[in-house]
This record gives sequence, structure tokens and C-alpha cells, in this order.
Amino acid sequence: MTEFREALARATVLLGELAHLDRSVLSDAELVVLLEAEEAAGRLVDAIRVFTAAEIAERSRHELGMEGLSSRYSHRKPVDFIEYRARVSKAEAARRVRVGAALRARRSLLGESLPAERPVLAVAVRDGRVGVEAAGAIITHLKQAATGCEATVENMDAAEAALTEVAVTSPVAEVTDLARAWRDGLDPDGIEPRWDDILRRRGVTIGREHGGLKTYTITAAPPLAAVLDAALIDPMDHTGPRFLPAEDRAHADPSDTDPTDESGEQAGRPTTAVTAPIADPRTLAQKQYDILEAVFTAGLNATRTGEADYRTTGTVTAIISLTDLLANTTPTTGRGYGILEGIEEIIPARVIQQLACDTGITPLVVGARGEPLWLGRTTRYITPAQRRALIARDGDRCIATGCRKRAAQCHGHHVIFNHHGGPTNIDNAVLLCPAHHTALHQGAFEIRMINALPYLRDSIDATNNNAWQPASHNRLTPPHHLTATG
Repeated sequence: MTEFREALARATVLLGELAHLDRSVLSDAELVVLLEAEEAAGRLVDAIRVFTAAEIAERSRHELGMEGLSSRYSHRKPVDFIEYRARVSKAEAARRVRVGAALRARRSLLGESLPAERPVLAVAVRDGRVGVEAAGAIITHLKQAATGCEATVENMDAAEAALTEVAVTSPVAEVTDLARAWRDGLDPDGIEPRWDDILRRRGVTIGREHGGLKTYTITAAPPLAAVLDAALIDPMDHTGPRFLPAEDRAHADPSDTDPTDESGEQAGRPTTAVTAPIADPRTLAQKQYDILEAVFTAGLNATRTGEADYRTTGTVTAIISLTDLLANTTPTTGRGYGILEGIEEIIPARVIQQLACDTGITPLVVGARGEPLWLGRTTRYITPAQRRALIARDGDRCIATGCRKRAAQCHGHHVIFNHHGGPTNIDNAVLLCPAHHTALHQGAFEIRMINALPYLRDSIDATNNNAWQPASHNRLTPPHHLTATG
């Protein structure tokens, strides 16, 4: 044991020196390398923690009574003991015990050595290839699937292997989505009971009024959650301030035509309010509150004539010359410009090109003398029906790697640009959030369609990993193993 403590002491000294490293002197490439090395070390540290927690829990099991490890240290449960000694939250202590229990080697009632409940995943965690958070998601969803009609030993092993392989290279969110898909494929009969449980836990809690304000806590089931997302994830970057109360409008700055979002970053989209462009003085929470109030009020007054803010916003025309549109054929040229109706500032051609990918902006191409050459066609836009098809194909979020922006926040994008002859159909369209849409047009990554599915490639990745990767996150297609054997 002494050598292990000494090894940890040496590692702690090195990690302490790393914590004091001045990262501002590093180049971008060095910082990325450091990030990856830190995470690799962190995964190993987390693995050490969960296996130790699992052993503590084993030595503190209920049948040992007061002879159990945690009881001898005056703690009723191992989670309480770990929380106190490790100085972590109870939730974190419980997670370590739960994950460790599924990954540690077991013993039978006769004392025989048995493999871990999830042996493939256990090896990957011990080696530092899979993080504890991803392992926890895999363990949780496979446990939920264990009693399913398709949860044969072979299928459960296949699920564990497939999920472990994905977890080695993918973010936790993608691993969780795939684990959920495997769960639903292994236990299709469990979907209804889980849904019933979700509905049982829905509700609204109304707090008491305090200081003129009253707190409402909504625990939303998926249908209401989708409606609230559609309302509250309002396309604020598509329009100017909406549902702006008179009190806030009085404090707005009518001279500011480029409002910023909550993080202070430029919204990157033009203001298109009917009135003069103004900066929105509200916080994000206040905007969402005003949206919710307006939606409820509009619903209650559905048979009446609502205020202008309650009606559909108008369209905006983007005007660009044919020369500048065609000159801006590659993301890095940065040539040309256009204008937007009602906006004083000129707009880069690449932004006009980007806006024209989605609905809501009507493009108008003009010649050298300003004569209209192309008025736009309805087939130019990604239609609502096509958007729904893209959601079904790729999942209801931006297809960029690791992005969690939902479809309501995304633009439709032509993989082959429309003015290059690319058709407006689902075989040539994807959904991208504004940030990744801009990044694509700036050349940060590339998209291509392979067998009617989108694939991504990092344009700035100079390593051997710069290969086309599938971008779809279809949550309704069963895992391929079940499709083949089912």
C-alpha cells in the first residue's frame, strides 16, 4: 500500500504544478493538446474514485451491520461516509457507488470470483478510454432495459460493446442518446410504462406571493415541454425585440441596430422589428417571461383581435447583386455585400447567402444597374414539411458534432448551394444552428451527403482523424444489431 500512496503523492505534486501553469502563453495547438491530455488523466482519476467507492460500498453492505466499514466510522450508509470523507455531494458519492458496483469484479455466495456486470465497459473505464459520466449513462439505460423482451444475453452484450465503442470517441450527450435508443429497442414494452411514469410526475407548483412576485414551478412532460421550447426558444436572433413591455421599451436605445445576447456576443442576425431597430434591455429570463405571458394572453384572447406583437412577424427581403452572390462561392473569399430591408448597415455576401438558406428571408438578386434578376421561389426554401423530415432523419437538433441546439433554433442549409444547382429537398438539406451555420460558411468544417445521409469532416483538423463522420442522430431507428436479428 505504501508504494501506491507514494505514487499518488508524486502524481499530486505534478498535477499541482500543472494547475499553476500559465495557459495564456500557450499556442492554440498546445492548448488543445493540453486539454486532451488533462481529460485523459482525469478519466483515470475518476476511474480510481469509482472503483474505490464500490469497494467501500461492498465492505459496508447492510448484512455486515455494525461491522461494516461505514458503520465503524459512524456513518449509516457508505454514500454518507464517502460524501464526508471525499468532500463531495451526496449525489456524486451515490453516482460513484452505482457506477463502481457495475464495473467491479464480483463474488458469488460461495466466494467464487465473477466478472463485472459490465466487463467490456469496465476495461474501457480502467484504461481511461471511457469517462465515468458516459459509463453511468450506459449502465443506467442498460439496467432499465434488462427485463425487456429483446434483452437476451447476446443483445445486451452487443449493446454494451456498441455503446462502449461509441463512448471512446463521442461526447456524453451522444452516448446517452444512443443508450436510450438501445434501451427502447431492447425493451419496447417498457416505453408505455415509462411514459405513464413521466405523466404521473408532471405538474405545476404554485408558490406564495413574496415581494409582489409569485413563483410557479413547472415539471413538464414531453408534449408541454415541446410547446414551451417552441415558445421560449423564440427565434430572437431572427427578429428584433418581441413582446417588449412599454416600461422596457422606454429604456431601450433606438440607435443601436446590433443588439447582443446574454453572453455579450453579437447576435449575428439583423433586427427586423416593424418599428425602428432597438436594443433589448431585458435579460434572457425576462424575455422568456414576456413571451410566456404573451402566449398565454393570446390564447385567452384567441377570438379577439390581438396586438401587433401577437401576430406573425412579416418577411424581410435580402438584396444582393448577382456578381457578389456568384463571387462568394467559397466560404473564405469574404467578397461582396448585400442589404437587408429596413437595415442601414451593409451585410457581407456570405451572410446573405447564409440567411437565404432558411425560411423567413426573401432573397432578391439584382444586376449591375439594380434591375431584379431573380425574385426567389418557394422551392428555394426549406419548407416546414421538409424541416419535419430532416428532424425525423437526423434528430431534432443541429447536426454539428456535439451541438445540442434544438431544431427550433436551427436554420435549413443547402449542402450543395442552391445557386450552384443544389435542389431544395431533404437529400440536399441539413439543420444547423446559427453558430455552426456561420462556422460552415467560414470553412471550419464540411458537409457532404453519402447515401442520402449527412456526413461531417473537420476542415481544420490536420490529423489522420480527418475523415467523414456520420452526422445523423435518428432516435427512432432501432440499433442495427436488433434490426439484423429481430
